[in-house]
Amino acid sequence: MIAAQLLAYYFTELNDDQVKKIDKYLYAMRLSDETLIDIMTRFKKELKNGLSWDFNPTATVKMLPAFVRSIPDGSEKGDFIALDLGGSSLRILWKNQNVRMESEVYDIPENIVHGSGSQLFDHVAECLGDFMAKKEIKDKKLHVGFTFSFPCQQSKIDEAVLITWTKRFKASRKPGLPRPPFAPTPARQVENCLGHSKVAK
Repeated sequence: MIAAQLLAYYFTELNDDQVKKIDKYLYAMRLSDETLIDIMTRFKKELKNGLSWDFNPTATVKMLPAFVRSIPDGSEKGDFIALDLGGSSLRILWKNQNVRMESEVYDIPENIVHGSGSQLFDHVAECLGDFMAKKEIKDKKLHVGFTFSFPCQQSKIDEAVLITWTKRFKASRKPGLPRPPFAPTPARQVENCLGHSKVAK
């Protein structure tokens, strides 16, 4: 609570009434050690249910295999593009050979959020094309990492079936239908947008 007050004071001048109001809301967020232990116990139970063959269908925390065997260790070389499709925006990051990273955030309009799956990936392709044009890298063949922040049942590292939309997304594609993040239809959409550029899968 003290840290929050210090941050609030740092960024703006607050009068006593404002400080009391902030404290009132922050107080409701304080959790006792007993409550934290209870949350930890419940969460651990849900993780186990997610890993269980019998309880996975009804588990609130889906423990889905990601087929990722390792994480970056710093020895990677070359140019890479990273896409992160989240709740309200699409973030695109480019890491080049000079170990310099450049990124840009693109908003996702409401009509896309509530549109079709094809419209969503068309938007992703257009944003990626815009980003690569700005960075003058449309003539390069780059490896792409794609974070699709929605629960999916993966059968391969580049193929998955959407379980359900979360956050504010309500696209018309129904859960349970194939929605591979980058194979093959979305990849073709990206390549069509980029012209002669190719997306390395």
